[in-house]
Amino acid sequence: MQHEGHAHTDPHAQTDPHARHHRPAGAGWSMAALATLHCLTGCAVGEVLGMVVGTALGWGNLPTTVLAVVLAFLFGYSLTLRGVLAAGVDLRTAVRVALAADTLSIAVMELIDNGVIVLWPDAMDAQLDDLLFWGSLLISLAVAFVVTTPVNKWTIGRGRGHAVVHRYHH
Repeated sequence: MQHEGHAHTDPHAQTDPHARHHRPAGAGWSMAALATLHCLTGCAVGEVLGMVVGTALGWGNLPTTVLAVVLAFLFGYSLTLRGVLAAGVDLRTAVRVALAADTLSIAVMELIDNGVIVLWPDAMDAQLDDLLFWGSLLISLAVAFVVTTPVNKWTIGRGRGHAVVHRYHH
């Protein structure tokens, strides 16, 4: 029998108001898509910046691609760090959270994104003022989003990936 005002039956809910954040949330497609969009934002900024810098400096394909991938990881992790640090988490913990949350997602996104570019005829040699440069980049990022979303759904459903970040959101 429940008494009025005692609707909570979870003993942890009374002692730890954040206990619900420590269990994996349902891994719905919308949550996975939002996590992937978050990842895509950081990856896209890094990719575009790396490609623009490498292409503008006249670098070859390999150093330009390496720079783009490094910057994609850097910007992807930075977006997560910003949110986790804003929740009051110390830097060391925030870095660990960002690494745990984003590494697989960014790696899959980068693998697919760069794979599409490599396989697209002439895309690796396109210049900044070519429609092929921007078109192939846009399509490669869209394909990476589609492929990475189920990966994020799987990791979130297991309490990993972006589920780790959600523990720090209030």
